[in-house]
Amino acid sequence: MSKKALLVVSFGTSYEATRKKTIEPCENLLHKTFKDYDFFRAYTSQMIIRKLASRDGLYIDNASQALQKIYEAGYDEVLIQSLHIICGEEYDKLKRQIEPFKAKFKKLHFGRPLLTTIDDYKAAVSATLNSLPKLKEHEGVVFMGHGTYHESFSAYCALEYMFHHLGAPIYVGTVEGYPTLDEVLYKLQKDSITQVYLAPFMLVAGDHAINDMAGDEEDSWKIILSQHGIQSKILLQGLGENKEIQKLFVNHALDCVNSF
Repeated sequence: MSKKALLVVSFGTSYEATRKKTIEPCENLLHKTFKDYDFFRAYTSQMIIRKLASRDGLYIDNASQALQKIYEAGYDEVLIQSLHIICGEEYDKLKRQIEPFKAKFKKLHFGRPLLTTIDDYKAAVSATLNSLPKLKEHEGVVFMGHGTYHESFSAYCALEYMFHHLGAPIYVGTVEGYPTLDEVLYKLQKDSITQVYLAPFMLVAGDHAINDMAGDEEDSWKIILSQHGIQSKILLQGLGENKEIQKLFVNHALDCVNSF
């Protein structure tokens, strides 16, 4: 009888409260869906792994460490589901960590990140729109994505395009790479938006959301927008809190298992 393991991999977070509201519900739904698989967790951020170990005594494996343990425990089938948002640098790192283990298991399934296919983008846009408040005239939504200097940076532009195609005044900026807050600000002023909901387009509402987006320092997005006459209401919720987003990750896992 096949011995099966489910490995759920995210970037991770050092904030316990948001982990319990975002990463863990995604993990739990995946485990509930794949009941005959034993559950394992890994993070791709070594910085977060080190911080949790030194600060909290909480030890979390990276993907290589988790897969080695799974292999040594005698599992012959592994389902790996990424909780990453785009096919960016962290996802590429995860692929590199998985590669040496492909020959060690009878079956190794690898579920794609949230935004991969065209249909993934459409589904994520729909799931996100359903979670937002109804907008009034001159109101909009500004999403903060993590961003990247990886060639996948264009994912955020495609995401915004799909929102606009549906007529939604939703703008996407990033902490790193493109588009920046400057590009978002230009569009807000062009479209006469005077009030926005600020929200992270990230799995967790962690350090970037709490400080870079919603903080009171002069370089936070909230403060910069207010200096340009645009007031903000903060939606401090990671995508992992959205039940429809959680189901999309499950669907990605099902897709890769069923297509094997």
